[in-house]
Amino acid sequence: MSFDIREFAKLPRSQENFTALRRNGKIYVDKTAMIYDLAFTEDKYFISRPRRFGKTLLISTLESLFRYGLRDFKGLAIEKLWHDHT
Repeated sequence: MSFDIREFAKLPRSQENFTALRRNGKIYVDKTAMIYDLAFTEDKYFISRPRRFGKTLLISTLESLFRYGLRDFKGLAIEKLWHDHT
């Protein structure tokens, strides 16, 4: 199995904006099913993670979902779960 070094260009480096990451074809690990669960829980969450662990990306993902609906979520798990809650 060979690997093309140019594929590394798809790895996001310090990309914290969900919409830009998706539109630029960067690699995105789909955790949107968990985001769906988070959006519909009655519990409160305090999100505390070390630096560079994706807190800003999570907030940007939530912003895109609630502001634009499924526009940027084609092919992701939440596309099948979300029913226009914007």
